[in-house]
Amino acid sequence: MGILFHSIQILTRITSSMQKIHTEGSNKMIKVRELEAFDAFMRLGSVQTAGEFLGLGQPAVSRLLSALEEHVGFPLFLRKRNRLAPTPEAFQYHMTVQRALAAMRDIEEEAAAIANKQLGHLVIAAQPVFCDTFLLDAIAVFRRSHPGVSIRLVDVGMEEMMRMIAERSCDLALGITLEAESFGATARTLARCEARCILPVDHPLNQPGEIPLPRLRRESFVDLAPGSPLRTRVDYLMQTIDVQRNITAEMRNLRGVVKLVEMGLGLAIVDPVACRLLDPAQVVDRPLLPSIAWDIAQFTPRDRPLSAVGQAFSDVIATEIARLRSQGLVL
Repeated sequence: MGILFHSIQILTRITSSMQKIHTEGSNKMIKVRELEAFDAFMRLGSVQTAGEFLGLGQPAVSRLLSALEEHVGFPLFLRKRNRLAPTPEAFQYHMTVQRALAAMRDIEEEAAAIANKQLGHLVIAAQPVFCDTFLLDAIAVFRRSHPGVSIRLVDVGMEEMMRMIAERSCDLALGITLEAESFGATARTLARCEARCILPVDHPLNQPGEIPLPRLRRESFVDLAPGSPLRTRVDYLMQTIDVQRNITAEMRNLRGVVKLVEMGLGLAIVDPVACRLLDPAQVVDRPLLPSIAWDIAQFTPRDRPLSAVGQAFSDVIATEIARLRSQGLVL
């Protein structure tokens, strides 16, 4: 992931710098404070100004510079009339010290950013209907408060989602519990859903109340491609009441299904979240009898807890689910 690669780069830089800082004749570890005193002296030009910059007295700065000179094993200063003048080797060495201190600051800043949930990379796997609806809002909200975190959203079917969880190639996933085999995953229920039938506003079945499934016997359908959990459940229920559906078009994602219903190609039985994609001037949604119900669940790898950044994103998802509940789309 991006954050890991960035950290490796920083560690490589600091290791390289520290190798240069130590000499073969050194027996003691160089202290960071010695390097800071040396850097301040080289940039500001005197022990006094270096001390003022570091909040130290002149004697303390002098001791730090003498200790560093002893550790590196070569002269850093020429002493003239109680003043220090850098040697040519000091100027050369200062470039290495500056790189080392910059790398150390990067590490400190990155640690602080991680602690404050402001840096990282998340991979979210989700079914297409969620990628087309509330997850877009969740990402927009999350990015406003976490601008340093990158997010990769992958739309997948349930089988591929469970594979990603098992292989730990995503941080968390969102799917439905219809026929979900969550081996290797921890599932947390977020909301209860009931399928809706969507149809053009001028369709004869656009009446108050639930639509009994037998009433759909002679209708044309736009449907999800075979293999999706919802499509499988609907096909099974129709078979139990001896209804052979006339499917005029199939698509992988519900956004396309909704558009085809708008164009008058047929009815569709959809996830209630898809109702956010409807143009109410053209398409309406109605409940079904009997209902077709399932849960929206959040899946995470069983042996890998969410990072602080991942938990922050999960909290935003919970807020978006609460908004769907307030809109009457989920229970």
